Amino acid sequence: MPKRPLKLVARIPCYRGPRNAWRRAVHREAWLVKESQGLAYGPGDHLEIVVRLYLEDAALTCHDVDNRLKDVLDALQGRAGGSKRRPTLPPIIPNDSQVYRVVIEKGLPPKQSGGLGHLTIRRFAGRG
Repeated sequence: MPKRPLKLVARIPCYRGPRNAWRRAVHREAWLVKESQGLAYGPGDHLEIVVRLYLEDAALTCHDVDNRLKDVLDALQGRAGGSKRRPTLPPIIPNDSQVYRVVIEKGLPPKQSGGLGHLTIRRFAGRG
């Protein structure tokens, strides 16, 4: 039996505060791809997340990747403000404890990007 597809590739907006608004924007873009491809992530899936953030000049040096990664992971869990116990949006992944590997980088946006970064969710292929 073939493996269930788990790969999602979405373009995400350049970070702009407030952070919960950006989380909603990241969630919206990932959700649209998830729905269009019929993807579903279950609690037993081991995942890998790859994020490429494009930031404008001054923002490139003042934003820490760990803070933006937290925003992305919260967005994927449907958290964009409100109670931590109750997601404000439908979750894309059930829990970020399923994430076994993360790659995140930031850079200036190339001209052809339109300022949109990249988000990839895929099956974790390593030992887990």
